[in-house]
Amino acid sequence: MVMLVSILVMTTMSGVSADNNGKHKGHHKNKKFQLGVEVLLDEQKDLLEGQRVGLITNPTGVDQELNSIVDLLHNDPDINLTALYGPEHGVRGSAQAGEYVDYYIDKNTGLPVFSLYGETRKPTPEMLENVDVLVFDIQDVGTRFYTYIYTMAYAMEAAQENNIPFIVLDRPNPLSGTKVEGPVLDPEYASFVGKYPIPLRHGMTVGELAKFFNTEFNIGADLTVVEMDGWKRNMHYDDTPLEFVMPSPNMPTPETAMVYPGAALIEGTNVSEGRGTTKPFELIGAPFINSTELATTLNDLNLPGVAFRAASFTPAFSKHSGTLSHGIQIHVTKKEAFHPIETGLHIVKTIHDLYPEDFAFRAENSSGVSFFDNLIGNGWIREAIENGESVESMKEQWQEDLNEFKEVREEYLLY
Repeated sequence: MVMLVSILVMTTMSGVSADNNGKHKGHHKNKKFQLGVEVLLDEQKDLLEGQRVGLITNPTGVDQELNSIVDLLHNDPDINLTALYGPEHGVRGSAQAGEYVDYYIDKNTGLPVFSLYGETRKPTPEMLENVDVLVFDIQDVGTRFYTYIYTMAYAMEAAQENNIPFIVLDRPNPLSGTKVEGPVLDPEYASFVGKYPIPLRHGMTVGELAKFFNTEFNIGADLTVVEMDGWKRNMHYDDTPLEFVMPSPNMPTPETAMVYPGAALIEGTNVSEGRGTTKPFELIGAPFINSTELATTLNDLNLPGVAFRAASFTPAFSKHSGTLSHGIQIHVTKKEAFHPIETGLHIVKTIHDLYPEDFAFRAENSSGVSFFDNLIGNGWIREAIENGESVESMKEQWQEDLNEFKEVREEYLLY
């Protein structure tokens, strides 16, 4: 399974189209819609010319023709690409979740690849010795606990400390840029799956987040955001002309990204979130669950924009690996009406209530914090579930902080 993913990713990343002068051909398949990387190469290449360029990217760093930005910049005679930096899963996307990636040489370009998910998550001065400007081009999925946005933030800190300009090539928020949902992170629960007090569904692009982080959290980097052309806030990923490249091995489709802000809360429990299946985060289950009972109970809630199908599956790896598990498949029937975080909390609460003897949150660490707390961004929601409180009451408790975030967020929206 992992080998297959690696092969698919490598296939996606290879095959750059260039003419005899090394100029890239046809990276504006759709003139009415352009990604940050395409705007950069078409209109703002002067940001990079005459400088040694460091690039933070992964398999999603492609143009509309699916050419890798690594190869686009490397093959461009006007650009001197000198170093690559990889987030979780690596530059070419071959590492599984949580797997450390070491320093290596990229076979396609011969360039050094420094890991930002190994011994250090923040580029060191030594890693930046041969770099005059840092470029970030990675597809985010619009959810607070997806780690790439914190790789960006740490790199911005390093850029500021080493007097290096930082450029973000913007990409769409696949969940659209209109909805903002869920609790705002309590700073006491900050981690690499939640560094800053933002809500679970933030409704911002990576470029907007970069501006927000840079000012609100006093990073102070010399920041430039190369904006997209033609993206509108109400666009979900499948409203764009873009092909979907897996941002990570367990994020195979835009449908995965849609359920992820709520379904990934299952990672903080002993229930499988579907890793090791072809439908991660859409399939949820455990050996102790009665699939028909769970699906019926959830459907009876009449949650907007979603239906639940009784499903059984056997994960090939991760939780309950090799063991038949029973549960549900989440089917989003109307994405505009769907509320992923509330849905996810209803799923966790329902499994907790139906199977109290078998269900468990992940164990607390020495500070009394469960991984569920890191994901949800506080300690009180786990307690509320254990105390039988309703999801509606939880939502009421987080609404004030959410409204405050929405007000501040408005200052940083680019589209």
